[in-house]
This record gives sequence, structure tokens and C-alpha cells, in this order.
Amino acid sequence: MNQIDARGYSCPEPVLMTKQALAKGRPLKVLVDNRTAVQNITRFANNQKLVVKCKEVGADFELTIE
Repeated sequence: MNQIDARGYSCPEPVLMTKQALAKGRPLKVLVDNRTAVQNITRFANNQKLVVKCKEVGADFELTIE
């Protein structure tokens, strides 16, 4: 599974990183550290007809996109 660490980046950078990583294949795990990034990445993935699962890991969030 591909993984990117977008913690510390503000939007739209996590979405752009996600888009680039998805071009290389799925599933993809994305680590972010704020709810705004979770919402924006989820919205982007849903618009692409992809399934997104999110779980909190401490203060961070882990999104799995398939």
C-alpha cells in the first residue's frame, strides 16, 4: 500500500499530494493532522468515486483511499 505523510501541510497541499499519489495506484494511506485536510481529501476522493475510510490515530488522522 502506498502511503503519504501530509502532516504539517495546509490545504490545498494535502489534496494535491493525494492526487499525485493516487496516479501511482491504490490503495493509498494518507496521514494528516487537521480536520480541514480530512474533509477536503474526502471530498476530492468522493468526487473521483473512490471509497475513503478515516480513523483517528492520536492527534492525527489516517485516511485509506480505495
